[in-house]
Amino acid sequence: MIYLETPKKHRALIDQVHQVAMNMLRPVSRKYDLAEHEYPKELDMLAALADGLNESGTSEGAGATGVRRSSGDDTSNKNGSNMASALSVAEMCWGDTGLTLAMPRQGLGNSAIASVATDAQLEKFKGTWASMAITEPSFGSDSSAITTTAKKDGDAYIINGEKIFVTSGERSDSIVVWATLDKSLGKAAIKSFVVTKDMPGVKVERLEHKLGIRASDTAVITFTDVRVPAENLLGSPEINVQEGFAGAMATFDNTRPLVAAMAVGCARASLDLTRDLLEQAGIEIDYDKPAQLQSAAAAKFLQLEADWEAAQLLTLQAAWMADNKKPNSLEASMSKAKAGRVGSDVTLSCVELCAGVGYSESELLEKWARDSKILDIFEGTQQIQQLIVARRVLGLSSAELK
Repeated sequence: MIYLETPKKHRALIDQVHQVAMNMLRPVSRKYDLAEHEYPKELDMLAALADGLNESGTSEGAGATGVRRSSGDDTSNKNGSNMASALSVAEMCWGDTGLTLAMPRQGLGNSAIASVATDAQLEKFKGTWASMAITEPSFGSDSSAITTTAKKDGDAYIINGEKIFVTSGERSDSIVVWATLDKSLGKAAIKSFVVTKDMPGVKVERLEHKLGIRASDTAVITFTDVRVPAENLLGSPEINVQEGFAGAMATFDNTRPLVAAMAVGCARASLDLTRDLLEQAGIEIDYDKPAQLQSAAAAKFLQLEADWEAAQLLTLQAAWMADNKKPNSLEASMSKAKAGRVGSDVTLSCVELCAGVGYSESELLEKWARDSKILDIFEGTQQIQQLIVARRVLGLSSAELK
């Protein structure tokens, strides 16, 4: 197995995050899996620590708030904030994926704000905990099918609609809501807005009961005549039909590698524990011997590690490209598709390799298999990612390849 070293500038940070994952997240992982919808109070101290690191600059931009493309001709961001975020998120999910998603002020909405907000908006929304509201009852991964509307009314927009599967929808204090300014203009009219939870007309209707990531709340939220200041629209308010949906979708070029990193971290946890359990059972894994000359369990484990490494490399490539201001839409979707599938394959295979121990609650393997599945679904399903990759590779539009 090739060992890909962590960039030297990030090693201290990643070592610290690993200690947090091992000593703070792992010990309460099962507790909040069983106590679904109970807020993990242990995260408050961790969030305060993360805020302090961000303020001091020692976090190196890691976390959702660090996901941002530099502007101008600055080239000092190589292996910068996106790489630090991907590496640190993977370590956090090695500890627990649900608790990572429940971290205050580190939601997917924060990533969206950090990715596309103006400097003035970054200052305005500094310190907010933002969830992301895209999916609606009438569609899943096809974000272009959004029916939630935003009508201009003087110096504000009036938002109406319903969003489902909103991660941290109850606990967050603001929501990045995707809505259309004019349905007749298609995808180009879709914009995102920062809506605070205290605005009249915002209502959390219910919380979902889920297979995995139970430490993270998932909500249904309705918006009824919600008046949102015009300056809360992220990016340009202009509808550019030539640009199409590209402006809104650019957010995913930064967030999809983060979800891929989550899958990489969760799968790594399963591999690490499975290796230990196999060794305890007397099954040796020899990295200097061909897989076909080893036991079936050892050969399967080596194949899983190879798949995991491919997912990790794709994830880091997408993050590196974002840091170096290179277009990474293709690579972002490739990393999400590969890591999402590998995460599910690895975690389920580890359950199988460990037999009864893997299936029982005596270890966390079965939990990681449940948690990992969502990482192949949200932020664009496996099938949607493959479709995007095919369009990019073949040079076809969404109308030409559906």
